[in-house]
Amino acid sequence: MPPSRREELVEAAMKIFSKGGFHGTGIEQVLQESGICRMTLYNHFKSKDELILAALRRRDEIFRNRLMKFVASRGGTGVDAILAVFDFYSQWFGEADFCGCMFINASAEFRDSDSPISRAIVEHRAALVQYIKNHCEQAELNDPSLLAEQLGLLLDGAIVTAQGSCCESGSRRQVIQRARQAAIALINASAHATSKN
Repeated sequence: MPPSRREELVEAAMKIFSKGGFHGTGIEQVLQESGICRMTLYNHFKSKDELILAALRRRDEIFRNRLMKFVASRGGTGVDAILAVFDFYSQWFGEADFCGCMFINASAEFRDSDSPISRAIVEHRAALVQYIKNHCEQAELNDPSLLAEQLGLLLDGAIVTAQGSCCESGSRRQVIQRARQAAIALINASAHATSKN
């Protein structure tokens, strides 16, 4: 089944906003990318913010589905699954069109914590941390909530470092490999704490 006009607009918006930001990107650029007229856009979205929100939700769906499929393909659970998350990020960092995290980028542009866009940003990160926490619990690691948050911070930092350094994919992958090494140290410390209890 071919994509609907709404889906085409959202896909175009994701591509344009990822590369050019949100405030700095005009509706005209989205229309040009999608080949859809302005009237059709406003039949589906009342405002640019509604389109941004739809693009973020679609990006969240795509990203988390890809992540979970990748981790499942590795066949691991617990610690193996946690490290597979870092391997997924390594693959992502190696992509030619890597532009950083759409949600981290959005958080720099949208500061109103009560807005639907800000809530979507928070929900995306919370879902990723919860996913990691689930695997921490499976591995019976000490304080899985804290560990999952720490691992999430490592991933966030790696994204910002890789994006900000404007480096090639190989160098970006070195960034996530260093984060993975730090993750192993945190996991080992957590496992040691568990064994002492």
